[in-house]
Amino acid sequence: MSKLLFEEYQPLAAIATTPTAAKRLLPLTQAIGATLWVPESLGGGQDAHPTRGDAHPTTRVYTGSLKEHLSNIWQENRGFIFCLATGAVVRLIAPLLEDKSRDPAVVVIDEAGKFAIALCSGHQGGADKLANAIALQLNATPVITGASAGLGLPAVDTLGVPFGWHKGDGDWTKVAAAISRGEAVQVIQEVGSTLWQSHLPEGHPFYFEGSSEQFPPSLLSPPTLGGKGGRPHARIWISFTQRQFAPESDFPKVQWHPRVLWVGIGCERGTPKQLIEKAIEQVFQANHLALGAIAGIATIDIKADEVGLVEICQEKKWPLRTFPPEVLRSVTVPNPSAVVEAEVGTPSVAEAAAISASGCQTLLIRKQIFRMEIPPQPPLTKGGESDPPLLGGRESSQPPLLRGAGGIEPSLTIKEGKAVTIAIALAEKEYTDRIGKLFLIGTGPGQLNQMTPAAQTAVNQADVAIGYSLYIDLISPLLRPGQIVEALPITQEVQRAKRAIELANWGLTVAVVSSGDCGIYGMAGLVMEELQAQGWDGKIPGVQVFPGITALQSAASRVGAPLMHDFCAISLSDLLTPWEVIERRLRAAAMADFVTALYNPKSKTRTEQIAIAQAIFLQYRDPNTPVALVRDAYRQDEQITLTKLDKMLEECIDMLTTVIIGNSNTRTHAEWMITPRGYKISEAIK
Repeated sequence: MSKLLFEEYQPLAAIATTPTAAKRLLPLTQAIGATLWVPESLGGGQDAHPTRGDAHPTTRVYTGSLKEHLSNIWQENRGFIFCLATGAVVRLIAPLLEDKSRDPAVVVIDEAGKFAIALCSGHQGGADKLANAIALQLNATPVITGASAGLGLPAVDTLGVPFGWHKGDGDWTKVAAAISRGEAVQVIQEVGSTLWQSHLPEGHPFYFEGSSEQFPPSLLSPPTLGGKGGRPHARIWISFTQRQFAPESDFPKVQWHPRVLWVGIGCERGTPKQLIEKAIEQVFQANHLALGAIAGIATIDIKADEVGLVEICQEKKWPLRTFPPEVLRSVTVPNPSAVVEAEVGTPSVAEAAAISASGCQTLLIRKQIFRMEIPPQPPLTKGGESDPPLLGGRESSQPPLLRGAGGIEPSLTIKEGKAVTIAIALAEKEYTDRIGKLFLIGTGPGQLNQMTPAAQTAVNQADVAIGYSLYIDLISPLLRPGQIVEALPITQEVQRAKRAIELANWGLTVAVVSSGDCGIYGMAGLVMEELQAQGWDGKIPGVQVFPGITALQSAASRVGAPLMHDFCAISLSDLLTPWEVIERRLRAAAMADFVTALYNPKSKTRTEQIAIAQAIFLQYRDPNTPVALVRDAYRQDEQITLTKLDKMLEECIDMLTTVIIGNSNTRTHAEWMITPRGYKISEAIK
């Protein structure tokens, strides 16, 4: 399971130069899918070194100096884990560092495994997140030195990463410095998800344009000479517009571009990639649009194999969405063409495709035609869209061989050159270019040390954590700055499942947390039921289940060994199960002499069910049958009561209590509850 949690850092390399370091890193690399590199002195022969002999498949041997080896594999890996002195690592990687936007993540752990240090590329390279994840795997302390992490804030240069935003121009260092000093930073967000705004800590420095939130005057710069109020110290633009920042300005600004623009394209067969690319660039430049805001390309389905379109999409990593004529024909466009309809079965390709891909009717740029003069070509083939825009269309400035058509022409037949038609639509939601994941997590009884390392790592690495507010509070130490946290009431389990799936379908990694084991009266079943109802293919979004210690196990561990023989669990809540069914199960469990754990035994409005359960068991069990009542196991308010079947209702029982009713052989001894295994000791030894 851990390997899946580290997918975003792959390929990932680990470096060990001593036997102790190799011993420390080997189980970690096996768990997370990293390659462990060791020198020849540790990789050959048959002595007691931990990597010698039958080496694990994840272990590889390098020859020569480590410095030379690192230079050979530096560009091949997205992350490095060193079990080496920090100073030595600094000297080794210093010549290889180029730019923090391109350098791999570098994490250093000590040989004792007590610390995981995010050394290099903490934000954009992901070293901060990687250090957190490794620390949880090793039960170590993460060392994160970035200022934003200390303030509990998302890093400005990774703010849009979960949403697939494109990082634009600006003075990122100075804006980050203003945030680290706690100075007011203006945020002008025109498009894109605002989820990140809803989960900022109190006292954050962001001022959102158009909001009613007021900043203390101390956070603002001094008033202007005109006597008017102060201004923020920096600005963040989040839009599809390409802004040109004056280099001489001392006011730091940066821009993020959510991918909200769908470019509809119609073109003749054989239109070269260069013409398509140039046409897109000129439309965007003329209209001050950011190329980074492009979500993808849209066109008619018969152009799915158009070489120029396929090439540019592969080069730019844009999705190519195609639509059949009947879909495009149903879209209302400002510039329909009867000629195009006669050729391809729809009056519009570029405009209709852009609108269809965007999912809304906001056509930002109406179709524009660009032509390149080349030797005569065969007549227009199906899939083209050659008629010019209506009067009023814009004409971009063109290079000598490329010209945009801005008026009506008498003929639609292109006898010379190739043509491409461009239209741009604005989507309400950005394209993330990510495959979402659902981590279905059992948190165990409540203490973090009762959670598996994999479950802790899953919570920490997710973009979003969703759960009942009490469970979110219990796992709060695992959460990272910038994570989206949505806590819903206890009765809204179905809403939680649907919300988690919605976010995962959009491309986010969502941790859905349940107490105990998520697959036992938890959220795993609800989420997977809802996925099935939505026609899930079993692959996208990806699903991983992280088991936890369930309530019956944690309760049993606090009173001894009551579950040593056959047992069952029954929930007394009739919100999702008819009471008649629950009653039949109670009677069957009592008759079959199962040790029985009762979940959800009693609430403020549901008080009779536990009494009925007691009455049923008294028909088949001795009144002196041991019963354990465990409330809030492993939590601060834990309460443990050992009683008998006929006396159990005299004790306090509520929704946080797990009731364990013993079988006919269960006994108590010195405040412990024991159910025999049912085998003689001599036979067990055999």
